[in-house]
Amino acid sequence: MATVSAPPVLVVVQLSGGNDFMNTVIPITNGIYHDSRPTLAVREDVALPLNDQLAWNPVAAPLKELYDQGNVAIIQGIGYKNHNRSHFRGMDIWHTCEPDKIVTEGWLGKTLRDLDPGGENVVTGVSFGKGLPRAMVSPGVPVTSVSDLDAFGVMSSIAAQEQRESALRVFERMYTPAIGSGVVADYLAHTGTNALASAGILGAVPGSYTSNVEYASNPIAKSLRDVARVHLAGVGTRIFYAQHGGYDTHATQLANHPRLLSELTRAIMDFFQDLRDHDASEEVIMLVFTEFGRRIKDNGSGTDHGSGGGAFLIGDRIRGGLYGQYPSLEFDQLSNGEDMGFNVDFRSVYATLLEQWMGVDPIPIVNGHYDQLNPFLDY
Repeated sequence: MATVSAPPVLVVVQLSGGNDFMNTVIPITNGIYHDSRPTLAVREDVALPLNDQLAWNPVAAPLKELYDQGNVAIIQGIGYKNHNRSHFRGMDIWHTCEPDKIVTEGWLGKTLRDLDPGGENVVTGVSFGKGLPRAMVSPGVPVTSVSDLDAFGVMSSIAAQEQRESALRVFERMYTPAIGSGVVADYLAHTGTNALASAGILGAVPGSYTSNVEYASNPIAKSLRDVARVHLAGVGTRIFYAQHGGYDTHATQLANHPRLLSELTRAIMDFFQDLRDHDASEEVIMLVFTEFGRRIKDNGSGTDHGSGGGAFLIGDRIRGGLYGQYPSLEFDQLSNGEDMGFNVDFRSVYATLLEQWMGVDPIPIVNGHYDQLNPFLDY
């Protein structure tokens, strides 16, 4: 387990819809990339160099800055065998670590049980945004889902019940297509968001927070500001979850994807600056992931669902650099004849975070043994 002065904290950021990794970390000198994307290819003269083969999308300058500081690990070619291109099933696989069958426990829900076996602290795990992520929940494990932190602490019991029901309704809509209404109904019957108890703990958080960082007003910036506020309040939260939607860029990608990357990377930079200003960044690691990448070729307006993609580990204790191999763009090495393949199983990344950072046994959580990476400075 990595050595830090305070209990290690994991922040998970989900990019919903399938982020186009090829236009995030770009194989800028590869002719196949430019030939395959006559509409969407980023020009070499505007891309931000990463090395002699790769470049950052120019709007991702804040993430490049963190990378140049040595605080970003880029996981290239992350995925799993027989990749599922369905949003619902694809995300469900990432949430539960089960590509071949439907199960009822999320990987972070199981982690929360290990961290707080008695469920004594209802804010050990906190999710910000609309809906309850399946990764966070497991029967009997307390879950806190917050859509508006500033209003959360002044809820009445009726409002708390309404917020709980709203979070579970969103959960039901999201996951019924993937796992069936019967499983969802049974799952929700044993799941609570503990909104009122959580509100009693989190109510004082906004009033105790001061910062010189000016976050933007978009949803991911607001969510990461809320993560910072709760972390700095010292209420014992060990796992945070935030979501950034809109990455299903079948159309108008040229406008939408740069906007999303700009929002995301600026919010991440502001978040870590905020923590550093408060001497509270050393104990925080962030995982940024998405359910799949996009296809090699653009469709004239955007990109369709693909397979292998990329993820990021970010934080002061990270040994920055490239992990895994950038997937080949050669036709005979493509997945499904049109997608980037994978060389890093996503469960290897989870196992790395669980054992090396959170200090818990990963095998029962990721359902097996997976080779781990070595992204931490002192592990």
